[in-house]
Amino acid sequence: MDLGQPQAASGNGQTGSAPGSGAVTASVLGSDGWPVPEAVLTLIDSGGAQVARAQGDGKGSVLASGLAAGAYTAIITAIGHEPVARTTLVHEGATANLGGVEVRRIGGADLPAPGLWRIDPVHSSIQVTAKHLGLSSIHGRFNEFSGEVRIGAPIEQSLVEARINARTIDTGNTMRDDHLRTEDFLNVDRFPEIAFRSTGLRPRGGDKWDLQGELTMLGVTKPVLLDTRFDGVGPDQWGGTRASASAVAQLRRDDFAVRFSQSLASGIAAVGMTLRVQIDIQAVLEEG
Repeated sequence: MDLGQPQAASGNGQTGSAPGSGAVTASVLGSDGWPVPEAVLTLIDSGGAQVARAQGDGKGSVLASGLAAGAYTAIITAIGHEPVARTTLVHEGATANLGGVEVRRIGGADLPAPGLWRIDPVHSSIQVTAKHLGLSSIHGRFNEFSGEVRIGAPIEQSLVEARINARTIDTGNTMRDDHLRTEDFLNVDRFPEIAFRSTGLRPRGGDKWDLQGELTMLGVTKPVLLDTRFDGVGPDQWGGTRASASAVAQLRRDDFAVRFSQSLASGIAAVGMTLRVQIDIQAVLEEG
């Protein structure tokens, strides 16, 4: 079975059995959540015959049409990524949607070299999400932060440190941001910095890691666990070497003495007690 470059075929990508009116579609994403352009979708029927192949667009969307009703194995391939297989059932005249299909980069598990890596704030982000009125979510970010990663040998001995300028909270609403800077929330005049220092790094398999650490905010230090994914390492266009990772943490604001409480008549809190922190980091190798 040849899974190389897409064959030159008719517009519907059909290469084998009699055409039908069904289709299969997917959105192909990398492990960092970004679309993978020009991925290839190959369809194998229940008899093991390749019946269709189609190439995706620059936004990660791919569609194979002209399929007869039946069960298929869908194989997603992309240059530099490991193939992914899914099973799907196609009905006549309908489109089977595989949804978001994540493909991992080949060699993506290669770890960064030991040494000092400096976080690049221009190509990194720290975002915070909280529930509002129990219905919608408020999204914010910190616009100023810095940090470094000292990769150890073995890598479990690595150390991560980061500092956030609490005053730079930005939710896109000036009145709300001014309130968040007061004693009700971040109290930035008294506690201008939020700090993180790692205490342990543990592999969970593949590109997933548990990063344990201590977060200091409002003068309170608490242990936190970051669900971390290492996204890869490689050269950049300025002649340097970069590593990329993302992490998610759940925090309770009352753990850090953020006890602002305002409720509706129904008892629902105006601002939820749980905060979701999403971190996306690029770090540049400074010295090996």
